[in-house]
Amino acid sequence: MSFFSAVWDVLLWALLFTVFIGYLMALFSIITDLFRDTKLNGWLKALWFVFLIFLPLLTALAYLIFRGRGMTERAVAQQQAAQAAADDYIRSVAGSPTDDIAKAKSLLDSGAITQAEYEQLKAAALAR
Repeated sequence: MSFFSAVWDVLLWALLFTVFIGYLMALFSIITDLFRDTKLNGWLKALWFVFLIFLPLLTALAYLIFRGRGMTERAVAQQQAAQAAADDYIRSVAGSPTDDIAKAKSLLDSGAITQAEYEQLKAAALAR
């Protein structure tokens, strides 16, 4: 076996490995989408799953062709819901400028900060 033959073997192995990993990613995306889809009944989900086991490549291609658009819409909807939940959580823990000014005022009244520090905190709260 020559050096170039060994190099081509390694490159072919790397290409096949990359294609296999891509196929697995598509397969798991399809399975995830099957469970995420609320419009598809259980029997059809089971039928898609059985076909994915016995005719994996053909079924994966058919699923992506016929249900790809809905797959994208469900993924986008899930991402938007997750983003909205994260935004709500951030707003709930961040507080409002009014709360920050009230906290700074209570610190000023207790003598923990000076008037100049209070004005800085107030300006920072109003700047957000």
